[in-house]
Amino acid sequence: MCGRLSQYHGIHDFVDALSMPYPLLNSIGDQPLERYNVAPTTRVVVLRLEEEKLHADLVRWGWRPHWAKDRAAPINARVEKVAHGPFFRAIWPHRAIVPIDNWFEWVDEGGPKKQPYLIRRRDGQPSLCAGIGQFSTEHNEHDGFVIITADSVGGMVDVHDRRPVVWSPELAREWLASSTSTEQAEQMALNLGETSEVFEWFRVNTEVGNVRNQGPNLISPVDSVG
Repeated sequence: MCGRLSQYHGIHDFVDALSMPYPLLNSIGDQPLERYNVAPTTRVVVLRLEEEKLHADLVRWGWRPHWAKDRAAPINARVEKVAHGPFFRAIWPHRAIVPIDNWFEWVDEGGPKKQPYLIRRRDGQPSLCAGIGQFSTEHNEHDGFVIITADSVGGMVDVHDRRPVVWSPELAREWLASSTSTEQAEQMALNLGETSEVFEWFRVNTEVGNVRNQGPNLISPVDSVG
């Protein structure tokens, strides 16, 4: 999974897709986010449960443990290793949902530049991505999150060999629930993410390669392939 995504709907659209019966603590506001080209290290909307309340916060995309100061903070974590490797051990129990409208991948098609593709759910609903992170009510400098990724099986492998683990609403609620053990969460992430048939993908304007570019033109197809 390459490091670019979109969050342009409002927080209530994401919360409605998740459909959890908890009070919402919304630190983001009610207006559409209108972020069509979201890059790593910036703050991204994250949903998490704490004390029977659903928190909607902006959290930095990327995290590393305090002892790993010699490397950049990863933005993704491979599902095959995340539950048992030492790097993410401290945050593996702290699960979140990263609701996105779509994400982007770049493919070498022989041209002067790699061709960006947009990937999204076919049904128009947000993709509810599995995330883990370090979160605090003070939103301090050590907070951050990563998106869990899996192999792209099926047709999507033609676009990229990794993709986020995306949940159905039912599994997203189970992922967040405090009653779900870390062992259950691992098996979910390994086996129960949405299949490639749920998604569609198409070429988009190469302007998305510049993180300063924003606007709905970045998510419009230049031709349809998926």
